[in-house]
Amino acid sequence: MAKVVDRHKLTWYEELYLPAIASGLKRTFRQMFQPDITLQYPEERPQIYDDYRGAPGLVRDQDGREKCVSCQLCEYICPPKAIVIVPGEAPEGATYDYSHIEKAPREFFIDMLRCIYCGYCEEICPEQAIFMTGEYELNAGSRQELVHDKKRLYEIGGLRPDPIQKWKGKDDRLDAGGFTDLRKRGAGAEEGE
Repeated sequence: MAKVVDRHKLTWYEELYLPAIASGLKRTFRQMFQPDITLQYPEERPQIYDDYRGAPGLVRDQDGREKCVSCQLCEYICPPKAIVIVPGEAPEGATYDYSHIEKAPREFFIDMLRCIYCGYCEEICPEQAIFMTGEYELNAGSRQELVHDKKRLYEIGGLRPDPIQKWKGKDDRLDAGGFTDLRKRGAGAEEGE
């Protein structure tokens, strides 16, 4: 059974509606003399905070190498399936040492029309190769221009120095016998030496 709620009967003062109109006008006039908060865009730009999640972009390390190793975790985790990666071989004969990786992205696409700027791709990347940038002006003449390829993603992301260089000096340590001796000792223990 429905419960009936009696509506409050308006007094003669409330039925005039003039107090409500006066209250609204008072608020309007008070707001008219407040400082402006509107920016005259594009001459005035908004302040972008560090935690702003703009367009995702790929980054290079301080030596100019691609940090992406084409593990495809960002493609897997992307909720709207906006990321497509075509893995390829690591570049041979390059001026940089790519011995620590097996593959690199041949093609990398992000459909900015599908991207929801959730930041999952940035969180899951083990190589810290993809970041949410402060880029917020995404305009194009066609839908195809908003599908960013690898070249455009590197333009957006740019260069990001990495304070932890986990691959630097790895070959030197192997040649010095640090890891090699441990592997030999481990293999010798298995053989019963």
